[in-house]
Amino acid sequence: MSRFIIDQSFWDLFPDASIGVLLLKDYENAAESPQELVDMLAESNSLAAKYLTAENFSDNPVIQVWRQAFRKFRTKKGARCSIEALLKRSQGDNPAHTINPLVDIYNSASLRFALPVGSEDLDTFAGDLRLTITEGGDEFYLIGEEENNPSLPGELVYKDDAGAVCRCFNWRDGQRTMITEHTRNAFMIIENIEPERIGDLKGIMGFVQENAERYLHASVTKQILDIDHREMEL
Repeated sequence: MSRFIIDQSFWDLFPDASIGVLLLKDYENAAESPQELVDMLAESNSLAAKYLTAENFSDNPVIQVWRQAFRKFRTKKGARCSIEALLKRSQGDNPAHTINPLVDIYNSASLRFALPVGSEDLDTFAGDLRLTITEGGDEFYLIGEEENNPSLPGELVYKDDAGAVCRCFNWRDGQRTMITEHTRNAFMIIENIEPERIGDLKGIMGFVQENAERYLHASVTKQILDIDHREMEL
């Protein structure tokens, strides 16, 4: 059985981090979300305003903490934490819109708790999945692109035996492991680098579990990894 392992190179940068993992097994996704999820996503876009109290978007603490985090490792030019893009959209005229039940659930969760959430097709992993500072050269194809865009030396990535799964911490997913209409088992990751927000991490994991069980009929297991608990079975 494969494992998810967070390497020492990550803990050297973020010793106080806590990483939430949810495994959604045998879930039933649909092409369109029911109206309840569409409404929940719209409400979540509105609720996100409580995290954006500064006049200048980049001055908000939830934005600053991730911008500072991304300075600790090598990144692609312009790479930003996924939560930044969602929150910026919530302020403008193009808020997160409905895609499908799974994506709507985790986008709603991310907006409500202002924590980055990512999801991958669990059945596409090759061997163990690692969160690590890489030596670079890990094969990676951006969604919708045909040209290999390999990882950089010193970049923080999720990677398996076949290459990078997600680049620059939680910036961009790859085509090989992306969630599709055929996905039935999902790996979901929620990242927290502020120890005082452990309650928010637990809250967002409960929110995802409740809605995944209700709308996806998924079998959900969840676990929080930290410097004392660095790996889990998938």
